[in-house]
Amino acid sequence: MSAGVVAFGHLRAPTLADVEALADAAYARLPETFRRLSEGVVIQVVDFADDETLDEMGLESEFDLLGLFRGRGLPDRGAVDETGALPNMIWLYRRPLLDAWCDGEDTLEAVVTHVLVHEIGHHFGLSDADMEAIEREAGD
Repeated sequence: MSAGVVAFGHLRAPTLADVEALADAAYARLPETFRRLSEGVVIQVVDFADDETLDEMGLESEFDLLGLFRGRGLPDRGAVDETGALPNMIWLYRRPLLDAWCDGEDTLEAVVTHVLVHEIGHHFGLSDADMEAIEREAGD
């Protein structure tokens, strides 16, 4: 092997468990108030969104969706939990996350954290436009 060549033969792609560990660590770093208000939200890591979800969202590629919040956000809930209601869920999609990581300059940890926080924002009732405005303001 010539000088300056990096050997990648020993590396492997992050697994579902690896991405889940990054999501768990990102969640643990959230302010305690956010974690308390997100109590009961189930975070699930899978490779891709299912075909039904992709069709429902009008997406052409399974790589177009990094994460998804499903459920009733805090502003839409009643005073009493409904019997039989499914828990709020955040889906993180490993392969699109890895693709975004490979195409960008951020660490995988930063990409996972960004998507997780974005989906938790939906749990709080924020729209994509709301979150983009908050991100722009925070970037100034």
